[in-house]
Amino acid sequence: MDKDQVIKAVKDDDVKFIRLWFTDVVGTLKSFAVTASEIETALNNGMGFDGSSITGYQDIEESDMIAMPDPSTFKILPWRGEEHKVGRMICDVLNPDGTPYEGDPRYQLKRALKRAAEMGFDHFYVGPELEFFYFKDSKGTEVLDKGGYFDLTPLDVASDLRRDTVMALEEMGIDVEYSHHEVGPSQHEIDIRYNDALKIADDAMTYRLVVKEIAEKYGVYATFMPKPIFGENGSGMHTHQSLFSGDNNAFFDGNDKFFLSDTAKGYIAGLLRHASEMSVVFAQWVNSYKRLVPGYEAPVYKAWSRRNRSALIRVPMYHPGMEKATRCEFRSPDPACNPYLTFAVMLHAGLEGIEKGYKIEDPMEMNLYNLSDTERSEMGIETLPESLGDAIKNAEGSELMKKALGDHIYSRLLEIKKKEWNDYRMQLTQWEMDRYLSVL
Repeated sequence: MDKDQVIKAVKDDDVKFIRLWFTDVVGTLKSFAVTASEIETALNNGMGFDGSSITGYQDIEESDMIAMPDPSTFKILPWRGEEHKVGRMICDVLNPDGTPYEGDPRYQLKRALKRAAEMGFDHFYVGPELEFFYFKDSKGTEVLDKGGYFDLTPLDVASDLRRDTVMALEEMGIDVEYSHHEVGPSQHEIDIRYNDALKIADDAMTYRLVVKEIAEKYGVYATFMPKPIFGENGSGMHTHQSLFSGDNNAFFDGNDKFFLSDTAKGYIAGLLRHASEMSVVFAQWVNSYKRLVPGYEAPVYKAWSRRNRSALIRVPMYHPGMEKATRCEFRSPDPACNPYLTFAVMLHAGLEGIEKGYKIEDPMEMNLYNLSDTERSEMGIETLPESLGDAIKNAEGSELMKKALGDHIYSRLLEIKKKEWNDYRMQLTQWEMDRYLSVL
C-alpha cells in the first residue's frame, strides 16, 4: 500500500487504532498507538518520541526522534477481533531533520542492501527457520507435550496452536512454508517462505509477536529463549540465503561439481571468516552460548558441508542442480537475535568474501562432533566463541562489524553486551552452591 491506500483502508475497515512499531538495538519490539484521526499526520510527518528511553538509542540531551511509518507494512492485527480493529505499520526511525537515524537497526539493513545493489545484486533472499518452546506459563519450563521431531500423535497437543498461528501469520501477509513439532519436548517450528531480507526482517519481528499472542489466547506461554531446558536441544534460527541479479541466482553454476559459483564460494568464505566477529549479533545473549555447545545439533565448528548438519554452513541438497534452489544455510543464529542486524552483518560478511576473493576448502562431510580437538585443529577447523564474553572480544576492533553496524550501533551494542556479561559473571548459580558449598 501507499499512503493514500492506507488512509482509505483505515476508513473502509473502520480501524480505530494504528500501532507504530520499531525496534531497539537488541531487537525488542517497541510500539505506540495513534488514533485513526491522526493517521494522515503520522504518514506525512511521522510521530515524535523520546529516543533516550530506547535501549541503545540517543542520550537525553539529544533525545528527540521521529518514527516514520512505512505504508507498505500496513496490516490489521487479526488477534484483536472485529470490533475496534487495530492496524500496524513498521517505522523507520529518523532524526529531527528527516535524515535516517544511524541507530535504527532497520536502516542498517537497508544500508547493507544498498551495498549489495551497488555490487550488482538486486535481491538478498533469506528464509529463516525460527524455533520456539511452549510452556505452561512464564514462571517455569513445564512442557505441554513429550513429542519429538515431526511427531503427529496425541503427544503433540500444540497442533491447534500452530494452526491458529499459521493462519494469523498469513493474515499478516507472511507466507508460511510449513510447521511441525521440533526435536525437544514442547518445541516447535514454523518456517517463513524466503523473500527479500527487509521484508523477512519485518516478518520475523511480527512472527515472534504473533506466536506469543496466539499462545496467550490459549493460556500458555511461548518463548524464543535459545536454551530454556537443560539437556534438550535449544532453539535456533537457521537462515537460508542467496543473492540474485535480476532473475538469475548468483550462487548457481551448473558446471561446478557443487553447483556453486565463485560468488557463492566467496560469500560462504566470508561468512566463515567473520563468523566469530558476528557472533555477538546473531547469538547476542548469555543464554545463547548454552545452546552453542557440541552434541545438540547446534553448529559451533567453522566449516561448510552439503548434507552434514554438524557444520556451521550447509548447502542444502534437496534439489541438487536446480538454479533457484541453490543457497547456503547459516545455522548458528538463534531466534532471540535482532533480525535486522543479523541479516545485515551476514550480508556484509558475504559481500566482503566476494569482493576480496576469499576461498573455501572442500566441504566437510563427516560428523564434526565425532572428531577430537586435536583432529579438528589439524584440519584447520576453528570454533565459534564459547561465551558472550568471548564473542565480545572477537567483535572488539572488528572493521567488518563497524562497517556493518555503523559506529553508533557498534559502540552501543558492545557497551550493552559488556554490561550483560559482567552482570552474569557476578552471579552465584545453584550449580555452584550444590557443587562447592559442602566440599570447599
